[in-house]
Amino acid sequence: MTDYGPDAVLVATVLVSVTLLLVVVRYVRADRGTRASMRQALLVRWGWVRLARMAGLTVTDKTPGLLAQINAQKDGPAPAPRVLTPKIKVKPDRFGVIVRARTLPQVGLEEYQKAARFLADAWRCTRVSVLPDGPGRVVIRGVRSDPLTTPTEHRPTGRPLEEVARWELGVDEYAAPVCVSLANVPGVTVAGTPGAGKTSAVNKFVCDLAPSAAVQFVGFDGKVSRAEEGDYADLVKRMFAFCGDDLDEANALFKRLVELRRRRSSVIRDVLGVKNMWHVGPCRLWPLTVVLIDEAHTFFREYKGSDAETKRLAALTTENARLVEDLVKKGRSVGILTILISQKTTGDAIPTFIRDVCPVGLSFAQKTVEAAVAALGDDIRNWPDASPVTLQDPAYVGVAVMAMQGRPGFTRIRTPYVSDADAARIAEVTSHLTADPALCLDALLDTTSNTNPGDDGPDGPAVPLAKP
Repeated sequence: MTDYGPDAVLVATVLVSVTLLLVVVRYVRADRGTRASMRQALLVRWGWVRLARMAGLTVTDKTPGLLAQINAQKDGPAPAPRVLTPKIKVKPDRFGVIVRARTLPQVGLEEYQKAARFLADAWRCTRVSVLPDGPGRVVIRGVRSDPLTTPTEHRPTGRPLEEVARWELGVDEYAAPVCVSLANVPGVTVAGTPGAGKTSAVNKFVCDLAPSAAVQFVGFDGKVSRAEEGDYADLVKRMFAFCGDDLDEANALFKRLVELRRRRSSVIRDVLGVKNMWHVGPCRLWPLTVVLIDEAHTFFREYKGSDAETKRLAALTTENARLVEDLVKKGRSVGILTILISQKTTGDAIPTFIRDVCPVGLSFAQKTVEAAVAALGDDIRNWPDASPVTLQDPAYVGVAVMAMQGRPGFTRIRTPYVSDADAARIAEVTSHLTADPALCLDALLDTTSNTNPGDDGPDGPAVPLAKP
């Protein structure tokens, strides 16, 4: 053993030196926020045993361990009871630390949640959350800087997503990613005051899905007459159709979409072999058709008057509401998703027979509780801290509120900003993927009548095969 002693010391020294070098390199390369979190993580590890005892997260085991039983003398004093402290693993990131801890008898999820406020004070965190992390484990998320007031940017990659029905909204108040599945979702409502972040959130959604040939977009913008005048000037190249505030033009385009819905409904069984497109997923010739209706109140407003022109406009908006109701209530199973965007989603802006059918609702900043209730439902009254009425500070531009499935209450989300230059770049490089879904359906019917539905084309299978 003495012969190998120097070698063992040398190996240990090298390993420690390499480890320290890696830590230093990682620290130097990290951004300012991550460096602060790395220092915070070190303090969390060093002070955990003492803090756990003070916060009541330890348990006393009066049964001696195996070694104590072996060494105990027959007539000697009983071994002292052991104080067990949960083991932890700490990981720093830009906003704070993620601590994964073990549970002990009488120290479970509930005890950690009760101690969350003590942990937040001790770790100098803005807030701390505790969630289950599997049997016998919990994950403690401590954020030092508030993710909701930290603006973020998103630069689209231009690569297709693995799942086109996945909307990556941003991060919640604990910097955890928030994603929403839009599969089998008939409609989405997006509300908020002007400049609160609605358009940027929709831009990100379009930019992320644009590289896929299995998604097509159609746009309505009720606050402009031409695309180049409004928020979608950079994205219109990726839309197979676009309409401004002209009610006659909008009515004609709504009729065109309803006709597409009817044709899809009539042939879906024969072409796809299923009643619901989502059982096989969208494809190049049966794309998910996203209908974006911005400033939706323009197309549904009630005109009151006795002159001929007012009556004509009233008839158009009434029919527009009926047509969009058809898309929302009947378009889900054939792959039509309607996104309605308005400053307020009250009944006078979006008819309730349309709004209340949309299961996903987001609201950016609102001025009144009534507008918040219209966007998120009456339950938002029970969660005043999460109400969009509290988001009127400029620091919260880009922050939305929504009810997340599987989570109690409401979640506040920081949505990233997408620059106009990036939106224009994505629209330009993906413009060749733009196709009218009606023409795609014609091609699909022709393909299925002449070839095997499973034949591959340049963009993958022309028709998805039904699952067994």
